[in-house]
Amino acid sequence: MGMKSAFDRRAFSIALLIAVLSLVSISAQAQDTGKRRVVDHATPAYPALARRMALEGVVKVDALVAQDGTVKSVEIKGGSPVLTQAALDAVRRWKWEPATRETHEIVEVKFTPQ
Repeated sequence: MGMKSAFDRRAFSIALLIAVLSLVSISAQAQDTGKRRVVDHATPAYPALARRMALEGVVKVDALVAQDGTVKSVEIKGGSPVLTQAALDAVRRWKWEPATRETHEIVEVKFTPQ
């Protein structure tokens, strides 16, 4: 193998490494959690089935919050299936402080028997 071939392999390896690092950086930005302050939050309705079962627990929700503080979308990250819909319905109505960009806000909605 000639010197040009070894140089080409090194150049290709460096370009590949740069491409991979760029993708990792983009992925990390997509997972960014903003930690914005909640300015208005709706109390979740305690589901009737959960009440009959005296079920308590925590539902973890990932809310995509727009620049103006309104919720664009929500996704369950964990919790009892009996409680998840009530948590989603409540978090959809929450309002965060404005920001310069969209953020993902991870919140925990706690349910206790009433």
